[in-house]
Amino acid sequence: MNTDYTTIEVTPLSRSIGAELSGVDIAAGICAKQFAEIQRAFIDHSVIFFRDQDLSPEQHIEFARCWGEINVNRFFQPVESHPLIAEVRKEPDQRSNIGSVWHTDHSYDQIPAMGSILYARAVPEVGGDTMYSSMYAAYESLSDGMKKMLHGLRAEHSSRHVFGEQAYVGRDLADINGRLGNTAAATQDAHHPVVIRHPFSGRPALYVNEDFTVKFEGWSKEESQPLLDYLYQHARQNEFTCRFKWRVGSMAIWDNRATHHYALNDYHGDLRLMHRITIEGEALTAAA
Repeated sequence: MNTDYTTIEVTPLSRSIGAELSGVDIAAGICAKQFAEIQRAFIDHSVIFFRDQDLSPEQHIEFARCWGEINVNRFFQPVESHPLIAEVRKEPDQRSNIGSVWHTDHSYDQIPAMGSILYARAVPEVGGDTMYSSMYAAYESLSDGMKKMLHGLRAEHSSRHVFGEQAYVGRDLADINGRLGNTAAATQDAHHPVVIRHPFSGRPALYVNEDFTVKFEGWSKEESQPLLDYLYQHARQNEFTCRFKWRVGSMAIWDNRATHHYALNDYHGDLRLMHRITIEGEALTAAA
């Protein structure tokens, strides 16, 4: 347990990533000192978790605004009465879930989102965990030669193949009905350094992901794929990860610039309903 905090308790979940925070009641209000410590834990651990939070949608939104401007998701079904909140829903009879590929959110945007605040409304008794992986650790464990090569590269990211019309060809549309849509808005293409300098910590982090990265800038897709596949496999090594078991009232806040995440789809027959608010970020720069 980390004792450098005075208003919260911080319990790391692994050596590389993740910490559970206690002593926080978001609904009751958070003072400036406590919020500063929560932010520090976020920077130190890349993803932070809270238990037993009893939040209304309005309180979820109010807390999210403490972190920055809200990014309204283009493709997820919004909560009907609160369009700033996106639903991440899987009904008992639906087979596919959302997020079952290792990825980081919004890398297809020119200015990617800082992070997301996910709150559990309904979860299965068993299953439906989320895994997170540290892109600091993934970068740091690469060889010096690989680091040197990657520092000279940029990569193309896109939303088209994930959320556009082509993504739905051959899929069971009834299975995703009411959860994903707005395919015409999937027009985002962006180029980012493969190794970024994190805007908060200043640390280098690997910034390619299996869902949204298309290829390296100046390379063909065929040339890019073997190296990308190696980096994806490398980035999800067990030593870089933590795993979070959800309960109703649990919350996670993760840093999109320093993490990948993966939602396990192992709970067919049960409802899982999460409310997600995404926070705007800033333009990314290459690590020195």
